[in-house]
This record gives sequence, C-alpha cells and structure tokens, in this order.
Amino acid sequence: MTEMTAHTVSRDSFSRRIWRKTWQGVGVKLGFAWVGILVFMGVFAPFLANSMPLLMSKAGVISAPVLAYLTAEDVLVLVMLVLALVLVWLPLSGAKRVLLFVVGTLVAAVMANAFVKPPAVKIYDEFRTPAYTEVDWRIMPLIPYAPTDYLRDYPEHGLEAPLAATERFHLMGTEENGADVFSRMIHASRIALSIGLIATGIAMVIGVILGGLMGYFSGVVDMIGMRLVEIFEAIPTLFLLLTFVAFFGRSLYMMMIIIGVTSWSGYARYIRAEFLKLRKQEYVQAAVASGLPLSSILFRHMLPNGVAPLLVAVSFGVASAILAEATLSFLGLGLVGEPSWGQMLDQAVKSSTFNWWMAVFPGGAIFLTVFAYNLIGEAFRDAIDPKLSRNAGVGS
Repeated sequence: MTEMTAHTVSRDSFSRRIWRKTWQGVGVKLGFAWVGILVFMGVFAPFLANSMPLLMSKAGVISAPVLAYLTAEDVLVLVMLVLALVLVWLPLSGAKRVLLFVVGTLVAAVMANAFVKPPAVKIYDEFRTPAYTEVDWRIMPLIPYAPTDYLRDYPEHGLEAPLAATERFHLMGTEENGADVFSRMIHASRIALSIGLIATGIAMVIGVILGGLMGYFSGVVDMIGMRLVEIFEAIPTLFLLLTFVAFFGRSLYMMMIIIGVTSWSGYARYIRAEFLKLRKQEYVQAAVASGLPLSSILFRHMLPNGVAPLLVAVSFGVASAILAEATLSFLGLGLVGEPSWGQMLDQAVKSSTFNWWMAVFPGGAIFLTVFAYNLIGEAFRDAIDPKLSRNAGVGS
C-alpha cells in the first residue's frame, strides 16, 4: 500500500515566513521586549516622568496641566506610534506601508511645529505650590519629577544616592544638579532610540542603493563605487562629530545625519558582495528578460535574497550610533539641557567619590540596548539565511 503524503502550499508572504522563523528564538523575544520597553518609555515619557499633574480637579474644574506643556516632539512621536499601529493592520504591501509612514510623519512634523506652542519657560517649582497641591484630587505621573526639574525649592539638592533623600523619594537617586535619575533615564531613551534608528536608516538607504548598483553593474560602476567607499571609510566619524559640534553647536539632527552619511560604506560592501553572486542567477536573468524595471530587479527580486548579512550589520550599526552619541555626551559635547545616558555616565566620576548609581543605571541601559539589537540581528540572519534554513530542515 502506497502512502500518499499531502503537501500544503504556504500562502504566507516572504516577510511573514521570515517573521515567523525569527520569532521562534528566546533571545529575539528578550531583545524585542527590551526595545519595546524603550519605545514605550520614549513615546510616553512626558506622562511617565513629569513634575506636573496628569489630571487634576480644583473647585470642580477638571484640567490636564501636562497637555499644555507638550512639545512638538512629544506630539510627533505620539502620532508616529498611532500611525505605525494603524498601518500594521491595513492590508498593504511593505513598500506602501513604509511610504505612507514616511509621508504621514512628514505631514505630522510640519503640523506639530506649526500648531503646538507650549510655554517657553517651565517653572517646575510652581507645581509644588498650593495652587497645584491643595486641590480636590490629582493624578501624578509614576515619577513625579521632570528630567530638568532641579528641585531648587528644596534646601538640599544635588548628588544623592538612591533612597537617600529624606523629604523625597528617588528610586535611582539624583544627579549633580538635583534632577531625578530615573526621570532622566526615561527621557534619555528617546534620544538613544531616535539617533540609533534614524542614523542607521540613513546609512542603510544609501548603502543599499549604492551597493546594489555596484554589485549589479560591476565594471566601471563598481570601481568608482569602491573608491567612494574607501574615501568614506577613511573619515573618522567621531572626530568629524567633534569638529561639527565645535563649529556649528550641538544638534541631535546634525549627529544623526553625520553618523548616517559616514557609516553607509559597510552596508554597501555587504550588498555589493551579495549582488555580485546573485546577478547571474536564473531568476535574475529571467527578470531582466521579462523587461522589469531596474528598481524591481534590484530591490524586489535580488535584495530579499541578499539581505541576510545586512541585518547583522544593521544591528551593530544601531549599537554604534548609540555608542557614538553616548561618547560625545560622556566627553561633555552632547546635547545641552537634554538628558543622555552618556552624560549621566560622565557624572559618575566627576566628584571626588565614585557615584555608583550614575554608572550602573545608564551604563546598564546602554549595554542592554546594544545587546538587544544584536540578538534581533542574529535572529533575522538565522531566519533569512537559506543555508541555515536547509541545515535546520535536514536536522529535523
């Protein structure tokens, strides 16, 4: 009796199959969990750590003081989260989702900067006066201190170890100016995420386009492209950042652009090497013979089959961008008035004694963030690499 084995054809898209394989590991779940925590803290930072009430009632009038002080950046990240969640559930292709997200983000950025006008001066001491404390009821954030609230209305403020203050509760202690470390940790996650993702995104887009053209055409295009790669690889990113900071001041957007523009060469090398192997494959030749446009051949047919090494490089790129910003802040050349993990690390050794809480908490956050991105990159590589997939199938 001959047994017939029924084979079912999977109707899942390529991205769905890759995502299902990626999600099988324990490490990638831990990595996404930590990144998810950072995203949650970065998006909802004004509602998690602030000196002003989220909601309060005074003489029967209900108000939300925190909403009046939201900045254009606060509104923009909230809109971006809502837009991302909506696009995930819409039945659209990946390219259309990315395009709609970029367009929606640009429109939201223009509108937020045009219409969101918070008070220019924030006096946090006022929110501890009877006007805000002697009320019917009020709901305070989880951390009732803003990242730039230096507690000047208290007689003693400055560096304090965790739980050392008698009049206040600081789970992670305070920094040299008296600001709550936990609050600054939460708000600093936004800077770490934005500079890591945006700078790496800029570098990846440039690297994929130039590397794909170099690998597909080879010859003169490849030779000119490789000389360009060597020029950019010779540029010291950290010293270039220091130079721009010295001449043009400190700007987060400038850091993102410089890191992105100077770090694309590694991605271009990976894509070039993969495309040199793939351009002679039968499915690529069939796509060329069918008259498909160059963009479709490069990015729809070749890129998904050559993206595996790039994902690991991207994970290290995000980590490198975060470390570059932390290094600048550690050297005292980071953003002014904005909390940063590197800036807090610098305060660990500023005084005559070693302030362990200023090293453990921001240093641990940097380590966990870099480690999480590496776990995610390795999981994507294992899921996409066809050799690993075949080996896994033979072993089972």
